[in-house]
Amino acid sequence: MSTSCSVKKDRPSWLKKRIISGEKYKTLHQQILQKGLNTVCTEACCPNQAECYSNGTATFLILGDQCTRNCRFCAISHERPCRPDPDEPEKVAGAIKFMGLEYAVITSVTRDDLPDGGAGHFSEVIEQIRKINFKTRVEVLVPDFNGDKTSVETVTKAIPDVFNHNIETVPRLYPEVRAQADYTRSLSLFGMVKSLAADMITKSGIMLGLGETETEIEQTLLDLFNSKCDILTIGQYLAPSDKHYPIIQYITPEKFKKWEKVALDMGFSAVTSGPFVRSSYHALETFETARLNLKQDPISSPI
Repeated sequence: MSTSCSVKKDRPSWLKKRIISGEKYKTLHQQILQKGLNTVCTEACCPNQAECYSNGTATFLILGDQCTRNCRFCAISHERPCRPDPDEPEKVAGAIKFMGLEYAVITSVTRDDLPDGGAGHFSEVIEQIRKINFKTRVEVLVPDFNGDKTSVETVTKAIPDVFNHNIETVPRLYPEVRAQADYTRSLSLFGMVKSLAADMITKSGIMLGLGETETEIEQTLLDLFNSKCDILTIGQYLAPSDKHYPIIQYITPEKFKKWEKVALDMGFSAVTSGPFVRSSYHALETFETARLNLKQDPISSPI
């Protein structure tokens, strides 16, 4: 692993979380290491690892642990990436079966070096999961694929339960926070998905605390909703180290509740908002809420 996670002692009380890692967490974590797999839970220094593992959810990081982009908020290393592992789809599927996961999130580093951005590899991973994990729900959290609709179609045709792409922050901050990305391009992915599979659930996430204004937050939520995003996650930005983009503000739990209500009032099908919220936090519950509100059968087979 190539990351290091910093813990700030001066964080407010609501951002101090006691990590309890029981035997189940330790067993599952060891299994992932033995299979040579990466999880974004570890690479991105997520504070919810033990809780998610214990609740039957994990986020697998495919296509290596080196990113071709260098976003200032991200803990994942920016290095020359390795060639995709052809055995990775089967390894991930096997790990999910061993862990008995009800819900698996598959994400990746950005692979601008690959012609399809890694879309074909995503598709193969989903296919292998479906072969041996009949009841596991699968969410993909994808990069922007440089806005290529063919790549989006490749992933969509594999029929994930949720297609997720994080908007991350408000458009004004893109040049500082994620200079190699494009706000409008990211928004376009949700419309592409709906044009290819109208019933597929779409999802996105935004971090707060990078210096955005309330007006900018509200406009970004509205942009996401108008772009046909169904599920929204809102969490506190926590800088992985002193070398990353600084935390400008700690957002109170009350403010997170406010933004949850704002988003629900806009019409999002499900919203999870709070200081420790990340894309996969309570993902299964959020997914089932969205299915109910979208009037989809909550107990139907995932395929």
